[in-house]
Amino acid sequence: LSLVHLALSAPLFLETNLPIGGKKAAMLGVGDAKIGGALQEELGLSIQTGVRLHFHSLIKGLAASKAQLGLGHSYSRAKVKFNVNRSDNMIIQSIALLDQLDKDINTFSMRVREWYGYHFPELIKIVIDNSTYCKMAQLICNRKELSEESLESLEEVVMDSAKARAVLEASRSSMGMDISPMDLINIERFSNRVVSLASYRLELQEYLRSKIRDVVPYLISHAGSLTNLAKYPASTVQILGAEKALFRALKTRGNTPKYGLIFHSTFIGCAAAKNKGRISRYLANKCTIASRIDTFSEVPTCVFGDKLCDQVEERLSFYETGEAPLKNLDVMKRGCDTGEVAAEIKIRLEKGEKKRRKREKKLAALSTGEVCIGLALSGYCPDTESMFRFDPSTWFSLCMTC
Repeated sequence: LSLVHLALSAPLFLETNLPIGGKKAAMLGVGDAKIGGALQEELGLSIQTGVRLHFHSLIKGLAASKAQLGLGHSYSRAKVKFNVNRSDNMIIQSIALLDQLDKDINTFSMRVREWYGYHFPELIKIVIDNSTYCKMAQLICNRKELSEESLESLEEVVMDSAKARAVLEASRSSMGMDISPMDLINIERFSNRVVSLASYRLELQEYLRSKIRDVVPYLISHAGSLTNLAKYPASTVQILGAEKALFRALKTRGNTPKYGLIFHSTFIGCAAAKNKGRISRYLANKCTIASRIDTFSEVPTCVFGDKLCDQVEERLSFYETGEAPLKNLDVMKRGCDTGEVAAEIKIRLEKGEKKRRKREKKLAALSTGEVCIGLALSGYCPDTESMFRFDPSTWFSLCMTC
C-alpha cells in the first residue's frame, strides 16, 4: 500500500468509476509499472501499462503524423499572422542594409581614389568627399580634355566655383601618368556604380525616415524586433546599446552606465546634468510601456504614446519646478477612455464606408440599365411609381430613357 494511495483503494474512486458485476469488464491504464503491479495485487484489476508509449496503437483513428502536421500548420499560421501590421522587420532590414551600404560605398570610393589617382593625383586633395570624387572622376575621365567649357559642369558637381577653377588649373599641370582609353572606360564604369549606390543610399534613407515616424528604429534594431523589445525590462532598455561599458564596469567594479541609445533623446538633452540619470530611467520605463502596448494591442493607436510623452514632460518640469505630476493610473485611465472613443469612431467610419460602397454599386447598376430591365420585367414604372402590365414597347421606352 506504500505505492497505492488510500483514495484509489477506497470505494470512493475506483469502485465508483469502474464497472462491476455483470457489466462489461474494464481495463485500467497506468503510466508507471510499479503502481500498476501494486494496483493489480491489491484490487485484482486488469492493468494496462505503457499507455503513453502505445497510445497511438490503443486509440484508433488518430495518427501522430496528422497531429504533427496540424500543429505545424497552426504554428506557421500564427507566426505569419502575428506581425502582419508591424513594420519593425522592414526597419531592421533597412538599417542593416544602410550600414552595409555605408561600408561598401566607403570601400569602393577608396578604390576609385587609388585607381584614378594614378592619372590625376591632385584631385584627391581638392575634392575630399567620396561621392563627389566619384562624380568628378566620372565626369573628367581624361584630364587632358578639360577646358574652359568644362568649368560650368565642374561647378555643378562640386557646388563651388573656386574648387572648379582649382580642378581645371590642376589638370593642366598634373604629374599623373597617362592611362589608356580602355582603363579610363573601366574607371568610368566603376565610378558610375559607386555613384548609383550613393544615390540609392539616399533613397533608402528617405524611406527609413518615413518609416521611423511610428516606431523607434535603433532600439528595435538592437533588440531584434518589437516583440523582443516589449519583453525587455526598463532597466535593460535604459542601457541598451551600452553593453561594452556595462561589462567593463562590472569587470572593474566601477559605476555602471546610466543610458545607452536613449541618450540621444531630446528629453535627456533638455534635463539638467544632475537629473539626466533620473530622466533616463523614467524615459526607459515609458518606452517599455509603449512598446508593450504597440506589440499586444489589436488596434494600433497613438493615444497612449501621446499620454506617455506628456508624462515625461511633466516629470521634467517636476525636476525643475517641483510641481507634482499626475499619477500613472490616472493617465492610463484617460488614455483608455480616449482609446475606446477612437475605436467607436473607427467602427462607425467603417460602417459608413460599407454603406457608401453599397450605394455606389446600386448607382453603377442603374447607369448600366440592369435595374431598368428588372423593373420593366417586374412591371414597375419609376416615373409614375405604379405597377403596369409588361409589354415589349414599354420595356424599350424605359431602356431608352435610362
